[in-house]
Amino acid sequence: MTDIMTDLTAVHAPAISEATPLGELCTRTLAMPADTNQNGDIFGGWLLSQMDIGGGVFASKLAKSRTVTVAIDAMNFRKPVFVGDLVSVHATLVRIGKTSITVHLEAWVMRRKEKQFILVTDGKFTYVAIDDQGLPREIPQAGRPATA
Repeated sequence: MTDIMTDLTAVHAPAISEATPLGELCTRTLAMPADTNQNGDIFGGWLLSQMDIGGGVFASKLAKSRTVTVAIDAMNFRKPVFVGDLVSVHATLVRIGKTSITVHLEAWVMRRKEKQFILVTDGKFTYVAIDDQGLPREIPQAGRPATA
């Protein structure tokens, strides 16, 4: 029985003990009826796209250029989002590479009858800086000159 319990807990998302959002606020939007799935809850794909938009805003600001999403890792859908929830996406820098930026994103909601934010989703997104031709470009970093 212990092995089964160990296996079950390994599948679940890691616990997050923060009671307030971490990182920089990137986007905030209202979940609307058009964003629902067949069960009447907000569609997970809509929430993922809001996170990607927020992460893209954050990454582009750091890269000082356009960025594209190249990977989404460890998405954790923790709680449902409902119509009328105010959804906020917060970003924290994980790492900056030569051309890529990895960001930890959290989606939090404020429900109409609640007084505190609730963490609903988090994940790690990776973006690559691109030039006007859509090719990867080096990200300028302190102490490292940008190459043309």
